[in-house]
Amino acid sequence: MKYILFFVSLLAIGTVSRVQAQSTSAADRLYVGTYSRRGSEGIYVVQLDRKTGALSIIGTARNNENPSFLALHPSKKYLYAVNEASGGTAGANAYAIDKATGTLQLLNQQVTDGAGPCYISIDKAGKMAFVAAYGGGVFTALPIGTDGKLGTLVERVKYTGSNPANSRQDGPHAHSATVSPDSKQVYVADLGNDRVYIYTIGGTKPEPNATPFVTVKQGSGPRHMAIHPNGRFAYLVEELTSSVAVFARDPKTGSLTLIKDGIATLPADFKEQNTSADIHIDAAGKYIYQSNRGHNALAVLKVGSDGIPTLVGHVPTGGKTPRNFWLDPRGQFVIVANQDTDNLVVFKRNASTGMLTTTGQELKIPAPVCVISGQ
Repeated sequence: MKYILFFVSLLAIGTVSRVQAQSTSAADRLYVGTYSRRGSEGIYVVQLDRKTGALSIIGTARNNENPSFLALHPSKKYLYAVNEASGGTAGANAYAIDKATGTLQLLNQQVTDGAGPCYISIDKAGKMAFVAAYGGGVFTALPIGTDGKLGTLVERVKYTGSNPANSRQDGPHAHSATVSPDSKQVYVADLGNDRVYIYTIGGTKPEPNATPFVTVKQGSGPRHMAIHPNGRFAYLVEELTSSVAVFARDPKTGSLTLIKDGIATLPADFKEQNTSADIHIDAAGKYIYQSNRGHNALAVLKVGSDGIPTLVGHVPTGGKTPRNFWLDPRGQFVIVANQDTDNLVVFKRNASTGMLTTTGQELKIPAPVCVISGQ
């Protein structure tokens, strides 16, 4: 019965609306994942005008199963989205990208196991997708065919462990699966048991690293990771303590060694409720940005020569509950998805100081969660 419901859902979310995009070298194409709330149509195709910072919607791919987190295939021909649901519809979708318009055509769906899949990533060869399921505490891997379609699971890992002192850590909660820049490892952050699991990739399925996991301070709640462009350092969002952990990464083995834990990302006088969300590092490896929900700002941290970041400032996000954000690989813009105020806000970035200034540009999209580049 579960699979009957799953394929009925496939028909229900496969409709794609097409809007012709204007071709311009001064524009970038972005994709926005959302929660299925307040009239959201699913995945939004958005155009960024690099001259003005203005955003405009140029298409949508209808999906009512919370297509919250997205990943782009390295060929840029395919897009992948999790369906952050439970039961038979929890899984991942594969879409073909129309090169001219940027619109999406559903290719197929696959179940991924575990309730609430919340993160998807793709290896640099474009042969494997990795999914973290928060609700079930499950990490899965799916092969990608030459036609861009997702295959059936080749790996499923159900984690264990909990922290009785914290209700958010009542069991395992896999929250992300970050592929290393050299595409030799994938790192799975588990909020529920304060661990980051390490797998070697490149074969037919992920294999546990010689050092299979690292542990951070109990109660910190690992969420998302960013890896330094030089491959020698990794940075972990600690959601429950609003902090960052720093690891030395061995480029040969992919193993991690904790060198600094609990770097604060909130102002010292902020005493209200907060949970941290996303983290990115710029292409030069000089600045780290982390979103904080409650404080509703991006923390800006400067990376030292030893790889340790220092908090240098905060930038209000122009909305409530900032989730993921897009850090322009060209270093010019940052676009923040404010989930509870239904808006994307565009900032201009100073590459020298790392600080951000508002452009006055924003775009209304219901419950935005994730923003990625489409080119």
